[in-house]
Amino acid sequence: MIGLGGAPVALTVAASCFMLVLLPAQIVANDNLRVAYQWNEIDFVFPSEAERQEAITTKRYIPENVLPVGLEVYKKRLFLTLPRWKEGIPASLGYINLNETTTQSPRLHPYPSWSAHKRISETEAPEIVSPFRIRADRCGRLWVLDTGVEELLSNATVTSPTSLLVYDLHNDNLLRRYKFPADHIKENSFYANIAVEDTDCDDTFAYAADLGSPGLVVYSWKQQESWRVKHHFFHPDPLAGNYNITGINFQWDDGLFGIALKAQPDGYSTLFFHPLSSLNEFSVSTKVLRNQTFATGENYHEFKILGSRGPNGQAGVAFVDQKTGVIFYALPNLNAITCWKTSNRAYTIKSLGRVYMSTVDMVFPNDVKVDDEGNLWVLSDRLHQYMYESLNRNDVNFRVLTATVKDAIQNTACDTNIKPLPDIITNLGDILRPSTSTVAPKAGSSGASALSLATGVMAVLAMLSAFSRVRI
Repeated sequence: MIGLGGAPVALTVAASCFMLVLLPAQIVANDNLRVAYQWNEIDFVFPSEAERQEAITTKRYIPENVLPVGLEVYKKRLFLTLPRWKEGIPASLGYINLNETTTQSPRLHPYPSWSAHKRISETEAPEIVSPFRIRADRCGRLWVLDTGVEELLSNATVTSPTSLLVYDLHNDNLLRRYKFPADHIKENSFYANIAVEDTDCDDTFAYAADLGSPGLVVYSWKQQESWRVKHHFFHPDPLAGNYNITGINFQWDDGLFGIALKAQPDGYSTLFFHPLSSLNEFSVSTKVLRNQTFATGENYHEFKILGSRGPNGQAGVAFVDQKTGVIFYALPNLNAITCWKTSNRAYTIKSLGRVYMSTVDMVFPNDVKVDDEGNLWVLSDRLHQYMYESLNRNDVNFRVLTATVKDAIQNTACDTNIKPLPDIITNLGDILRPSTSTVAPKAGSSGASALSLATGVMAVLAMLSAFSRVRI
């Protein structure tokens, strides 16, 4: 009996059955993330209810204007950035205690205090103006990337220079404020993300991504100075600027955004990076970036292109789990979190794993982190709806989801307990696919072709059976 393409039906069915048995272990995600916290609107722990009401009356606090954008977890605290993109943001950085039992709309404590968010005078900005992303390092420091821009979505005002604020998480004291030099601020500059290389607490490096005027700032904690790096790969792809999320269509031309570090044995790290409006992933060694002369000179070929995430694969933030070597991506166009094993030589759609996807819980994933205990944390916030329409205060708009990294990557292409399949099995579809040759077959050759196909299929099935039992 002959089926589609001339392949014997019995053999085709047998091969399909074996594929169904084996492949789910590598391509079917469990969607193991759970919602840990959720909010319709963000509220704060004010000194008193009277002060809260006064803040509402004076429009110092407008609940519907508060949007969480960045996330970090350190010890028993979960931090959220709340940039002053609209008026009515009383505190632009807050936290909740993870040991609190309330999961529905827990109120945020301002970090490090209320006074850090209050204007000293009409002409003097508060200590923290409008942070976008934050990073807690292994040395117990919280790095705050403050854009210094207020009311970005209406009447944008630069209240203070873009700065790095570094706090001691043991006592919440401000350790250092570093203002970016004037030559780091270009027309349309907007520093939106930060990564910290903390192998040495006394010789730490921070990397800040400028998505508006594509570039990367490298800051040396030890030298207390910075330099700006340029590269073609930092720029957006003009063919990847279209977004369609929950029926809202818009176009962005954002450059360098996603940056994530993976420590290497030589004492340096690999910086994985991508523009937001791009489908491709790139990398460069921090050995290049940390050398100011080399980083700002002729270094084009030191930067590598890894591959493409495919259609709608624009990625926002990214983060590497140092223990497993898995990098996690937020894909806003797909309302999804995906992953890739950095040990994988191939960077293709097939090598990426789907961690979680939902048009309810994961609408615009905006930040991703892994804490010191091996837990993955994700913030989704409906950013596009906040910007182009309005949020419904009767709906859950913001969610923090979590799972252990082990559970998050289980049964995905990133599962470290599953060996990669050999090329012959990965390309099984090509092996079984009928020839596309336009040359007519010789008379009487169909029987030989069927026998050859049968022999090939049986050999592949034997290999499938063996590899389906192989685990690391």
